[in-house]
Amino acid sequence: MTTRSWLLSDDPETRMQARLGQFYRLARALLRNPLAMIGLGIIVLLLLVAAFAPWLAPYSAVQGDLANRLQPPSAAHWMGTDELGRDILSRVIFGARITLMIVLLVAVVAAPLGLLIGTVAGYFGGWIDRILMGLTDIFLSLPRLIMALAFVAALGPGIENAVIAIAITAWPVYARIARAEVLTFRNAEFLDAVRVQGASSARIITLHVMPLCMSSTIVRVTLDMAGIILTAAGLGFLGLGAQPPLPEWGAMISRGRSFILDQWWVATMPGFAIVIVSLGFCLFGDGLRDILDPKQRARG
Repeated sequence: MTTRSWLLSDDPETRMQARLGQFYRLARALLRNPLAMIGLGIIVLLLLVAAFAPWLAPYSAVQGDLANRLQPPSAAHWMGTDELGRDILSRVIFGARITLMIVLLVAVVAAPLGLLIGTVAGYFGGWIDRILMGLTDIFLSLPRLIMALAFVAALGPGIENAVIAIAITAWPVYARIARAEVLTFRNAEFLDAVRVQGASSARIITLHVMPLCMSSTIVRVTLDMAGIILTAAGLGFLGLGAQPPLPEWGAMISRGRSFILDQWWVATMPGFAIVIVSLGFCLFGDGLRDILDPKQRARG
């Protein structure tokens, strides 16, 4: 019995065994990829920093101390202080919470929406496919950051509106990937067998088609995390994301650009955080793609 037929089996125990087997093989393959493990380590570190921020941060992230403004990195302030005397390390640590929240919310909204649109378009085809993919092409033809700026400008600045704007611009990629994958097995025999049993189109899509597109969607979501972080930082840099005094990394860079020549640490430290976290998601996403993409496995 193939892995696909195991996953499509009506026996819950059989499906669970297949999923556990896939997870075990995925974990072993990841352990053999050092770059993917480095990326995973960075992501785990981000999660831990965000979870334990109140205990890890040595100072308040919003309360300033004008007597210690613009202090260089030292034993008391490892990343220095900003123009209001706030500890930059503490603000970077608490900023990890904001970044992680934005990334997770965008992924939760955009990925399921794109997956649903792509699977529906690929499964039904015809005029439904043309309409949905036409709408997708319209979104794909416009730069993501420009669209996000337009939506945030219309909705107003703030974290919630930034999440909505980024999610609206992110879903078309997932729709395209899901549709392309559905077209490869839309007329497969195992789907014909499910139709003969009397399953409705909604049941087939949700229980049989969408699960088969999950691996490619997960890989794409992981690779897109870096772009989401950069887009969120760009909105924060322009003052359209998290509003002061929240320690959002892009907004911190924006405030620090006025001191970039003499007090370089004000803008550089949150910039390092953005680069490191984005690199972590890219390395982990590349590792997942090498493992889950059959073409990559065949080349290996």
